[in-house]
Amino acid sequence: MDYTIRRMRRDEWPLLEDFLYEAIYVPEDFEGEIPRSIVYDDPKCRHAFEGFGALPDDRAVVAEVGGKVVGACWVRIADEYGHIDDETPSFSISLYKSHRGKGMGGAMMSALLDELREAGYTRASLSVQKENPALRLYERMGFRIIGDGCDDTEWLMVCRLDRA
Repeated sequence: MDYTIRRMRRDEWPLLEDFLYEAIYVPEDFEGEIPRSIVYDDPKCRHAFEGFGALPDDRAVVAEVGGKVVGACWVRIADEYGHIDDETPSFSISLYKSHRGKGMGGAMMSALLDELREAGYTRASLSVQKENPALRLYERMGFRIIGDGCDDTEWLMVCRLDRA
C-alpha cells in the first residue's frame, strides 16, 4: 500500500481528538462500546490533544493514503498517560483499524523519534495497555518497560534517544 508520512498541518490538529479515541485499546472479548466522551471526561486523555500546538514541545506527523489522513502520531509534554517528567515528550499514536499492520505506525514513530533526536531530547515515553499487541511495535522502536503506568493494566515505557 502506498502511503506518505508527513508533518501534520495546523488545520489537521482537530483530528487528534478522533485519533485519540481510535487509540483506546479495546480487548477483543469486550462487549459494548467505549463512550466517545471519555476523551474529554478523562483529564489525562484530554491533555493528550486539547490545545495542541500551544505547547513548545508539540509535534505531530500523519500517515496519508490517497490524499486522506489515516493515522497520526504526536508527542507533547503534558500530564497525560505516559507522562514521566517535564523534559520527556510522551507519544500518542493511532491508525484507523483498516490501516493497521501495514508499517505506517512504525514509519510515523521513526519520523518523530528522529525529529526528537535532532532537537536534542534524550528520551521519549509512552503508556500502553499490557494486552495491547502494539507493545511489540514499541519494543521494536526501542521503547523499554520501566514499570506500571497509571495502574496495573498498563506499562510505562521509555526510549533512550541519546544512543545511536
